Amino acid sequence: MTDDPTGPDDADEFASARERMADAVARQTDASDRVRRALAAVPRHEFVPPGRRTAAYEDRPLPIGDGQTISAPHMVAIMADLLDLEPGDEVLEIGTGCGYHAAVTAALVGDGNVYSVEYGADLAERARETLADLGYGGVSVRTGDGREGWPERAPFDAAYVTCAAPSFPDPVVEQVRTGGRLLAPIGSARQTLVFAYKREDGSLDREDHGAVRFVPLRG
Repeated sequence: MTDDPTGPDDADEFASARERMADAVARQTDASDRVRRALAAVPRHEFVPPGRRTAAYEDRPLPIGDGQTISAPHMVAIMADLLDLEPGDEVLEIGTGCGYHAAVTAALVGDGNVYSVEYGADLAERARETLADLGYGGVSVRTGDGREGWPERAPFDAAYVTCAAPSFPDPVVEQVRTGGRLLAPIGSARQTLVFAYKREDGSLDREDHGAVRFVPLRG
């Protein structure tokens, strides 16, 4: 893990807070035990700015710089549960941010199976360093326009977007295999969390999962 100015007692406090958060989120969202364990395993306080660490295990978004936020834990749990991620799944993430969501995904599928695209170069570099320091160095992070996906690594079993888009980006849809899953907050001022299966003809079988609020997709 990264060097932390806090002492052992503070580390224990973070661990206890993380377990309480994971339990509370699992009860709230009815998330699977695998998702609960992933939330309990990933040290969210390491992904937020030092001044925000005391709030790291509150179930709410927090600013991470560059106008971006780390998603609330319950939203990460909902998205992971909807995607029904299994070990070995190849997953594309659009919007790395600080890397927390990618780490939770890696805890579910294996860190060598997560490919994440971040528009902001500084955010991408910080996320890459944090992930590596915490043992998730197998997560691949690139700087680029997330709307283009990561064609060199396709096809993916699942893809999700951590920022609001007007629709699923066509290249991302194309990079998901037939029968694969997609998930994104769709809309602008008003957004809906949309889950989709990819049919054999390339079209999407969609399900709406309620109103959400995310920062907009950049690019």
